[in-house]
Parts: sequence; structure tokens; C-alpha cells
Amino acid sequence: MKIEHVAFWVKDLEEMKSFYEKYFGAISNEKYHNTVKNFESYFLSFENGSRLEIMTRPDIQEGNGSFEAQKFGITHLAFSTGSKEKVDEMTELLRNDGYKVVGEPRTSGDGYYESVILDPENNIIEIIK
Repeated sequence: MKIEHVAFWVKDLEEMKSFYEKYFGAISNEKYHNTVKNFESYFLSFENGSRLEIMTRPDIQEGNGSFEAQKFGITHLAFSTGSKEKVDEMTELLRNDGYKVVGEPRTSGDGYYESVILDPENNIIEIIK
């Protein structure tokens, strides 16, 4: 078994697509648009074969807007860089480009060297060694 893809709703489909392409090397398919359901999505593919589906529809309700408010369901995405230096480098790149760093690079209690940032819609992203 393997996870084929993970999907989540987004407000700004194009901004989110650009973010994952620019910082995490995602390759996007052509936009899917179902005019009957007013649904649009992209599949973003990564070098190792994993995929992320980002979707939007005008009737989807926004949460409370706080990344700190935990809820049942997916909590974060983690991207592996392969080295501590790359974690530090990506963290600084994202910080300098205006993204919020909510966890500075460190070795976590479970042994990961990681930092934590928020994507454009406040989804939690771990950048790990």
C-alpha cells in the first residue's frame, strides 16, 4: 500500500499552485473544471511520485482561520529536504519571501530536524531533514 494523494480545499487555487511549484518543486497538471458543480482542481506531483490535490468551490466554508486551532483531520504536510542545511536554507527563503515561520529549525523530540512554516492559506508545513 501507498498513499496515492492527499487533497485539501483552498480559497485561492492559483496562488496555492504557484506556492507549491515555486518552493517544493511541484509539477501541476492541467486545471480540471467541472462547470456543473463549479469545482476546480489541480493535481501537484512531486519528484518521488507523491501527489497533492488542491481543490476549490465557492460554497466551501472557511474554518476559524487560526492555524493554532487544532481539529480532527489532517494537521500538516511534511516535506523532506535531505539535509539540515537545506532545512535552514528553505526556512530563510520562505521567511524572506514573507511567509510566517511558526517553528524555528530544531531537532524535535522524535528526532526530526525540522522547521514549521505556514503556506499562503495557513496550512502547517513541516520542512524536515
